Amino acid sequence: MPYVKLKNLDLYYEEFGRGETLLFLHSHFSRGLLAFSAQILPFSGNYRCLYPDFRGHGRTRCDSLEWNSRMIADDMADFMDALGIQSAHLFGYSCGAYVGCYMAAKYPEKVKSLVTVGGGAYPRVEGADSFLPETLLEKNDTGFIEDMKSRHYDAHRGDWQTYLRTTVADWKTHPNLTDDEWAAIKCPVFFINGENDPFGTCAELKEKVPFGKVYEVKGGGHRPHFVGEQAKELNPMILDFLSSC
Repeated sequence: MPYVKLKNLDLYYEEFGRGETLLFLHSHFSRGLLAFSAQILPFSGNYRCLYPDFRGHGRTRCDSLEWNSRMIADDMADFMDALGIQSAHLFGYSCGAYVGCYMAAKYPEKVKSLVTVGGGAYPRVEGADSFLPETLLEKNDTGFIEDMKSRHYDAHRGDWQTYLRTTVADWKTHPNLTDDEWAAIKCPVFFINGENDPFGTCAELKEKVPFGKVYEVKGGGHRPHFVGEQAKELNPMILDFLSSC
């Protein structure tokens, strides 16, 4: 199981396939492979697929429990440098979509193309506080708490409360790109959102990046690329987009 040393953290990642590099950027509450299980086999036949666990998540380890989406974007740029990757395609889901946008704006030379699923142009705070530790304990949602304890134990070392509070804070404040940052995104972009996604729309993203390709998934929610959702519909479309880049 590979780790790479980046400044103050040991970043865990998994790798499948050969070819041009495709960097997968996961969501809040998730980790590398969990967010993209429906893409592992279809994409690894064409690309070198990298699935890192973000700072504060999964098996990535750091003395500090502090993180946010902008810090993670910098980590991913450092991760590429550590592996000797000059540029890569990015595929970001939810929080990973924000990370991908930050990277495309700040590190344009590193980003060949950007695909996002479940992204948005501004933060949505609705529902975030439902995932604070005290709220979960009040609801006796022990299943979710135990999931977060085990899924991210290496990262938070048992301090799941801080992990959840940090996640909620990030949820409520990102994405927060400036107009100049949106304008700095020049790579080919494909924005995908479910028509029932409460966290973002194709229309708002198209307004920010007018040249971007967009696709609204009929009947789709926040995670249409998942197994059991619309992955069979989306995977060929995303692969076609990547090949055109």
